[in-house]
Amino acid sequence: MPHPSNPPPERKENPPAVDRYLTVAQVADYLGATERFPRRLIAERRIQFVKVGRHVRIPESALSAFIDANTVQPIGHRRGSLRRVA
Repeated sequence: MPHPSNPPPERKENPPAVDRYLTVAQVADYLGATERFPRRLIAERRIQFVKVGRHVRIPESALSAFIDANTVQPIGHRRGSLRRVA
């Protein structure tokens, strides 16, 4: 049993997985958009990005977070809501 003044050593978590960095062209291709769209997201600071010199890269995790944050879930079917007359 460890002494109260000596806490047990902390367990180290597994290191985070190495994130892949995508080019603007790769992000555009993934989203099915033109390169202008991810460049606009970067310019408006709506997505996280990394600048390496003059090159801009977007981490895969940031792209996933952006997609998750902008995903709209469908509304379940409501019975009778379409039958009402104003």
